[in-house]
Amino acid sequence: MNKAAAPPCRRFLVTGGAGFIGTNFCHVLLEQPATERLVILDALTYAGNRANLAHCLEDRRTLFVHDDIRNLDAITRLLQQEDITCIVHFAAESHVDRSIADPMLFVANNVLGTQSLLEAARTAWQTATSPRRFHHISTDEVFGSLAPGAKPVTEKAPYEPRSPYSASKAAADHLVMAYHHTFGMPVTLSYAANNYGPFQYPEKLIPFFLINALHGRSLPIYGDGLQQRDWIHVHDHCRGILAVLTAGQVGCSYNLPGTGEQTNLAIARQITSILDRRMAADATLRQRYPACPAAAGASCATLLSHISDRPGHDRRYAIDGSLAAAELDFRAVIPFETGLEQTIDWYLEHAGWWQDILKRHGPSRQPWLKNATDR
Repeated sequence: MNKAAAPPCRRFLVTGGAGFIGTNFCHVLLEQPATERLVILDALTYAGNRANLAHCLEDRRTLFVHDDIRNLDAITRLLQQEDITCIVHFAAESHVDRSIADPMLFVANNVLGTQSLLEAARTAWQTATSPRRFHHISTDEVFGSLAPGAKPVTEKAPYEPRSPYSASKAAADHLVMAYHHTFGMPVTLSYAANNYGPFQYPEKLIPFFLINALHGRSLPIYGDGLQQRDWIHVHDHCRGILAVLTAGQVGCSYNLPGTGEQTNLAIARQITSILDRRMAADATLRQRYPACPAAAGASCATLLSHISDRPGHDRRYAIDGSLAAAELDFRAVIPFETGLEQTIDWYLEHAGWWQDILKRHGPSRQPWLKNATDR
C-alpha cells in the first residue's frame, strides 16, 4: 500500500471520547493547530464521563454528541453534516471480567457497533473527493497468551483471542480490514499495550488497587500474580495514534508497545510502596484516608491477598514495536516507574473525580468495588 497522499487529520470524529483513552486523545487533538473540528461521540454508558471533557467543551472547535455508534442513520448524517475526514474509533467494552459475565454485550457493542460505524463511513464517504481515514483502536490481547521467554509478537502474528472481550475485538479488527479490501475503506489499525494514566475508570488495575488501599480494603491478586503485561502511558499511546494518522500506510496495522513488561504482583507492590511514601510525607493524606494502613505507619502491602485465578487467564502479552519505530519514528518514552508515580499523584490530586464515580456507581451496581478483577 502507498502512503496516504495527504493525511486527512483536520476534521475528527472520536468515538468513545468520554472514556479513558478517548478523553486523553481529545485533549491532545485540541493541542494540534491543524485540528479544525472535533466531534466527540459517546453513548455515556457506565465508563463514559462527560465531566472528563470539561476543558475540551470550552473550545469552540468541539461538538459533543450523546449517541450510540449503532445508530446508523444518525451517525451517517453526522459524518456528512460535519464533513468528517478522520474517524478515530475508541468506543468499546473493554473489561475482561465483564466480558465473562456478559459476552453478548461485548459482541453487540464491539462487533456490531464497529460494523455499523464502518457502514456509516462507507455511505457518507462514497462521493468524497478528498482523503479520508478510519482509524481503529485494537488491543494486544487479540494475539492471545505468549509463552515465557518468547519474542514479542509482530503485526503479522496470527490471532488467538482467549476471552469474550479479545474475541469481540478480533472480530471488529477483521471487519475493519474486510471493509478496506472489499470497499476500499481507507483504514489504519493499531494494537496497544495495557494503558494507564489520568481519567482511567476505577475498575482497572492501577486505580482499583490505589483506591482500595486508600480505604483499607483488600488488594486481591489472581493466582500467583505473575501474569505479565506490557504497559504504555496513555499520553504515549495518544502520541502513537497521531503518528499512525500522520505517517501510517493505509491498510496497515501498527503495534504501539510500552516501555517494559510488568507482572500484576510487581505493580501491586509498586503501588503500595509509592502510597506508603506519599502517606508518610503528607499529614493531610493521612487525615483524609484514616483507614489506609499507611496512615497509621503500617505498609499498604499488608492488604495484598492471593485468590483463585479467573477462567482462561492469559499469562503474558507483549508486542514488537519495530514497525512503528521504523515507519512512524514512534517509541514510548515514559518509563513505567515514572508514569506510575505521576498517575498515582493524579488520582490523589483529583479525588473528587473518582469519588463522584463511586457515589454514582456504588458496590450494588459495580461489584468490582468489592471483588477481584484483572484489568
